Amino acid sequence: MTMKLCIFVSSISQELEDERLIVQNLVSTDAFLSESCTSFLYGLEPASPEEAPEGCLQSLDGCQVYLLLIGTKSGIPVDGLSLPHAGYRQAKKRRLPVLAFLKGDRSVKRKGEIAGLLDELDADGLPCRSFGNVIELQKEVRDALVKLLQDRFGISPTSEEDYIAESTIEATSAFESQPLNRLRWRDLDLNVARTLLAAAERCSPDELSDEDLLAGATLRGLVWYDPSSHEHYAAAAGIVLLAKDPSAVFPQCRILADAYRSSVPDGDPRDHEDIRGPMPVVIERAIDFIDRNTRHPMRVVGLNRVRLDEYPVDGLREALVNAVAHRQYEDAGRKIILEVFSDRVVISSPGLPPRPITLASLRRGKYRPCSRNPVLAQCLSYFHRIEERGSGFRRMRDHMLNHGLDLPLLSTDMGYFQVTFPGPGEDIDLLRIPERHLRVSPAVEAQLNERQRKMLQWLAEGQELTSRQCEAEFGVSRPITAGDFGLLVELGLAEKLGGGRSTRYRLKSRNR
Repeated sequence: MTMKLCIFVSSISQELEDERLIVQNLVSTDAFLSESCTSFLYGLEPASPEEAPEGCLQSLDGCQVYLLLIGTKSGIPVDGLSLPHAGYRQAKKRRLPVLAFLKGDRSVKRKGEIAGLLDELDADGLPCRSFGNVIELQKEVRDALVKLLQDRFGISPTSEEDYIAESTIEATSAFESQPLNRLRWRDLDLNVARTLLAAAERCSPDELSDEDLLAGATLRGLVWYDPSSHEHYAAAAGIVLLAKDPSAVFPQCRILADAYRSSVPDGDPRDHEDIRGPMPVVIERAIDFIDRNTRHPMRVVGLNRVRLDEYPVDGLREALVNAVAHRQYEDAGRKIILEVFSDRVVISSPGLPPRPITLASLRRGKYRPCSRNPVLAQCLSYFHRIEERGSGFRRMRDHMLNHGLDLPLLSTDMGYFQVTFPGPGEDIDLLRIPERHLRVSPAVEAQLNERQRKMLQWLAEGQELTSRQCEAEFGVSRPITAGDFGLLVELGLAEKLGGGRSTRYRLKSRNR
């Protein structure tokens, strides 16, 4: 299928707002469903009941599936029907697939509007699946949508997608989907939101209108609409990612960083920072903390003079993203801890790996990834361009090996999951230079003769060269120096300035 199915998610009352957001998050983060479906959540009980039916039914006209959540409380009736009930009748009229889910035991007697809706579903022969908690709801919704996609379009998830979905549903925390009314949309860091959504949509931030920005944040479960106040508020995941200081709402949303003078902790660290802010920004500030508290030797390799990092930045970022994305946020008393020692860096995240992942399977690299906070994991993967469904721990290992260091160590300590990056210690020569950091790769350098290498070295030192200068220095003719400069320009190493007798050459910037 080339076009995604739009699923209209409706419920009788605000009683089920958590469940609606969880359904939306399931659709947007599940590897299989997100390729084929998108979701739409209509306001529950608008301030103007007279206008509600028209707006609801107009919104439904743009959707292809009607998904109905039924609880125990009735909504405000309009002409004798709740909005979801009126929506159900509109869906029947348009012959849309209807998926209904009932919270609690079906045998329990319901009253009023809910009883009337259930009687109508029974009369129409529409099955209504029951669920007791959010895990059961996600399983039932996914099963129903997978069956619909199989029956209508002949597409099915792979066994790998099914396994990851089942594991993620079992591990998923309800934390990130909480529809809080603490922070309004306009109170969030909209610059961070714009950067995140642009990365997710693979476009320039300038291409996103204010309406696009709000719609994208809502679609990804970061923001929800409260019709009683006509305000958009941040869900818990939105607070973690986009609040200017998430710790004002959730004290656990910060990183406590300490840098010690030796290989053991002491009461007087040489550097300390309580890092707060939107968590994508906090991750980069944590990288900066490590950068200023570790060594950066200079290494000359061929034509390159390179500043090395003591630890691979990409590996550290992977570990910090994992710590933010997969920690237990229900534990409000503990923060992520970053410790920089003279011989290692340790990142500690509250909570143990979610089942079925074990410490042994992580160490072996034999596991299928899942997340207890899939919305956070997906959004952080967009922001930091990390594939959230891949193996971050395998990538950490590769980054360390490519850097010339030992493998990262995975462990647990008093309820924290820890990743330890062993450093080079006194043997700083262990560090390797990543090829992407080289100004001239070995393959390019092999194309240069000794004269051209010397010319490039002068350019790298900041000099501007002329043909006359090189003719005198090397005792060669003008056609030879012209050929030398031509090759350097062709390889993207030098650029020509001016013309005629004022022609000169300088090192080409990486940004040009």
